[in-house]
Amino acid sequence: MVLLESILMGTTIAIGGGSLLYYYQNELLYPAKYRKKSREFIVPKFSDEEIPYTEVILTTKDKVRIRAFLCKRKNDEEACQRPTVLALHGNRGNIGKQSSIARNFYHNLKCNIMLLSYRGYGSSDGIPSEEGIKIDAQKKFCDPTHIHNFFKTALDYIKQHPILHDTKLILYGSSLGGAVAIDLAAKNEDEVDALIVENTFLSIPKLLPTFFSPLKYITFICTQIWPSDEQIKKIKKIPILFLSGKLDALVSQQQMKELYELSNTLAGKEWKEFPYGNHGNTITQPCYWNVIEEFLLWAIFDKNNKKEMNNQ
Repeated sequence: MVLLESILMGTTIAIGGGSLLYYYQNELLYPAKYRKKSREFIVPKFSDEEIPYTEVILTTKDKVRIRAFLCKRKNDEEACQRPTVLALHGNRGNIGKQSSIARNFYHNLKCNIMLLSYRGYGSSDGIPSEEGIKIDAQKKFCDPTHIHNFFKTALDYIKQHPILHDTKLILYGSSLGGAVAIDLAAKNEDEVDALIVENTFLSIPKLLPTFFSPLKYITFICTQIWPSDEQIKKIKKIPILFLSGKLDALVSQQQMKELYELSNTLAGKEWKEFPYGNHGNTITQPCYWNVIEEFLLWAIFDKNNKKEMNNQ
């Protein structure tokens, strides 16, 4: 009798959880209650950090206006010689909370950086979804005869920029942003030179049961997948840095470890664990930016030096 009651209770909970997941998965993954608050922090404190910036408005192929901030090196000659970082934020924040990312990439690592605000976040229009966010980031391959060639997304913008178009491109993403970065890199290997992901999950269906195990029986109803476990295997030519907070209670470190193991890039991969890092504070851990700098030295700059030597 006790066993039967337990089964019935578990079934009821699973059905209830399934209904919630089916009808509200977009709101759960891209939480609406945070969007209004996130819109109050639209512009990073570039002025306080002495970072020059330009606000960019892009119209995607599905006619959604999204915002981004481009922080380019002041001197154009320097800008075209330094790498460009496309920063992709997590599901609960927006670019207004990425001042430290802009500061470190711009001042300490001397990079150009573009901070993208997904649809439905910050001052970008639209409603977030997996399909929509992929469009926001993804390069749109243009047909020169097509009347809609004025539509651009983030990668388009960088690759068509008069100064930055030939710069080395680094994708940097945390949490959901890591999934966006992995997907973008997998589809555009010839356009991307390095990938950095922090505290990123395998996929939404594989993440959900870590919160509540009975959900593993109903993940088939997920419409938001973000299959990083599949996309990471497609990346063959890009060096990848995996940054993992050991105390991450939101995305189990095991998921990051599996992503690392699934990666079979021929360009090299690196794993760095931060013993006291959790899902939100890994970026503040000692040596975090030193690790990124060392990665860029061998993944970007050493590679450039070797090419120059071979050309001499």
